[in-house]
Amino acid sequence: MRDEKHHPHGKGRFSILRSLWYRSRSEAKEDAEAGRSITMPAQDTVPPLQQVLRRLAMALLVLTVTTLLVWFDRDGYNDNADGKVDFLDAAYYTTVTLSTTGYGDIAPVSDLARLTNIFIITPLRVLFLIILVGTTLEVLTERTRQQVQVHRWRSRMQDHVIVVGYGTKGRHSIETLLGQGYPKDKIVVVDPQQKAVDAASSDGLVAVLGDATRSKTLIKAELQTASRIIIAPQRDDTATLVTLTARQLNKRATIVVAVREDENVPLLKQSGANTVITSSSSAGRLLGVSMASPHVADTLEDLMTRRGSGLNLAERAVSNNEVGRSPRECADLVVAVIRNQRMMDYTDPECASLKFGDRLITIRRDEPSY
Repeated sequence: MRDEKHHPHGKGRFSILRSLWYRSRSEAKEDAEAGRSITMPAQDTVPPLQQVLRRLAMALLVLTVTTLLVWFDRDGYNDNADGKVDFLDAAYYTTVTLSTTGYGDIAPVSDLARLTNIFIITPLRVLFLIILVGTTLEVLTERTRQQVQVHRWRSRMQDHVIVVGYGTKGRHSIETLLGQGYPKDKIVVVDPQQKAVDAASSDGLVAVLGDATRSKTLIKAELQTASRIIIAPQRDDTATLVTLTARQLNKRATIVVAVREDENVPLLKQSGANTVITSSSSAGRLLGVSMASPHVADTLEDLMTRRGSGLNLAERAVSNNEVGRSPRECADLVVAVIRNQRMMDYTDPECASLKFGDRLITIRRDEPSY
């Protein structure tokens, strides 16, 4: 048995079991971490500083225009202090008038000045107030719009994909899903780091900020109605905890997990994972293949990377005109046949004749997109 000291990052079986024990002790405590929320895809908006500067410029423009109007018609105003209205008095009158303070020490006395106040300065006063409260109104509007977006998103979330972890593995898995035609609005990212959530939002994805080992976080991502769950955190013990929580909330979803060590695969299988991908052993096998035959490695890379043109592995249903035929007679290169939840090699005698309900694993060439 390996010494646990050789697994400083929590990759060993004992580290995972220890994490499970700590989790059971703290499960009853209220989750006190703040800032967990649903972030909708980012939209093109004006930066806050630019919005403030724009409103400030508009307010100064209204203030300047009103001051000039009073100054040009200064003979129609009376100052109780000295009877005259100079430029400073015009600016002072404009300030107290637009702010609705109205001390009354300077007042319009001529008909023209009063008409100007009714039809010009009063609308400018209203505009000035709108500019002052515009930031508050925009914040309320943005908050309401966000709530409406989240409500609509929840109402249509069904059979979607949840990706736990927006690191290198998570991003590439999403790129592959998008390359296969999966819509962005059917993909939800869950990550505990605000930077990753912001990156996912900037990429046009719905993101949930929080610890995916907690049921509350996964419920926010509507995991109960998800059809597929990709779990790709940085630690194997975290992957196990997330798998346990996800399987508890959703019994039917397909769960695919990425881990680093082969020894953790059986534990993840027992935790409810359908497929477990071991990154370290897969990378090692690819390195060995690259050394033995670089061209084989390039072909494997081409099969796993979706570039818009080139060879790609794909799963599809058997077509009506392929039923009864051999896999070799299909238009695509068939490498495996899935029948009754069992995968068979294309040379297997049982799949010599394709049947309705079969699914084919094929290698095909995508046409380049322009």
